[in-house]
This record gives sequence, structure tokens and C-alpha cells, in this order.
Amino acid sequence: MAKELQDLQKRWHSMMKTIHSNSHVVAFMNSQLGQYLDSHPFVALSLLVFLAVSAVPVAFFLIFAVSTSVIACIGVIIVEGFVVSLGGITLLCVLGGLGLVSLAVSGVLSISYVALTTMLKYWSAANGRSKKEVANGIGSPPSSNPASDEPAAANKGGIN
Repeated sequence: MAKELQDLQKRWHSMMKTIHSNSHVVAFMNSQLGQYLDSHPFVALSLLVFLAVSAVPVAFFLIFAVSTSVIACIGVIIVEGFVVSLGGITLLCVLGGLGLVSLAVSGVLSISYVALTTMLKYWSAANGRSKKEVANGIGSPPSSNPASDEPAAANKGGIN
């Protein structure tokens, strides 16, 4: 057992020699903090224990923060996709409504145009007759609208 203990001690010394020969460790030990911790081993041990114990909660917090950020980004993408889809559907409905309104307005304007041009045609034909013809009721233009003939036909039957 003493031989195993000596072997363990040799490995420990070689590992410590390797650590102390590392350039980063040498630079740290030459700093004021390194010299302070070298002269106060209890503080160094307390700091080492604190760092070892606090590594797990810090790691959990970092995992939580990163996962929350990733989930938030994915959630924003999903919510943004939903909002854009909802906006697209709303735009489609509005444009469809505007299309129907434009069809209705163009229908009303077309009917108004046809009615006004027909009235103007008859008005200009009526103004072209002489006062004598108008007074005698002669030379009135023939009626091309069958709807205007219906009241006259209805009156001939004696229905008022």
C-alpha cells in the first residue's frame, strides 16, 4: 500500500508541475490576485468551492436563457406568420368588397349614361320640331320603347 501511495504522490507532483508550468497559470500567479490567494489558502479554497458549487446553477440559468430566447424567436415567427396570414385574408376580403362596389358603381354609371343619352336624343329631336308642329301634336317622334306603349294599350281597354 505504501508503494501505491508513493506512486499516487509522484503522479500528483507531476500534475502540479504541469499546472504550474502552464503560461496562463504563471501569469495569474504573478498577478496581485494570484499572490493574494497564494498567501491566503482559506480564501482560495472558499473561492474554489464557491465556483464549483455555483457552476451548476449558472449552467441551468444559461440553458434556460438560451432556450427561452430560442422559443421566443420561434414564437415570434409563428405569431408573425399568423398576423401576416390574418392581414392577407383581411386584404383579400377588402379587395373583394371593393371589386363588388366598383362593379355596382360602374353598373349604375352605365345605366345612367344610357338613360341620359336616350333622354338627350329625344330632347334634341323634340327641340328640332317647329312650334306649329308641337302645338298641333304633329311630327312627334315614334316611340321605340315598348314600355311606354303599355299604358296607352291599357287605357284602350277601359281600365284606369
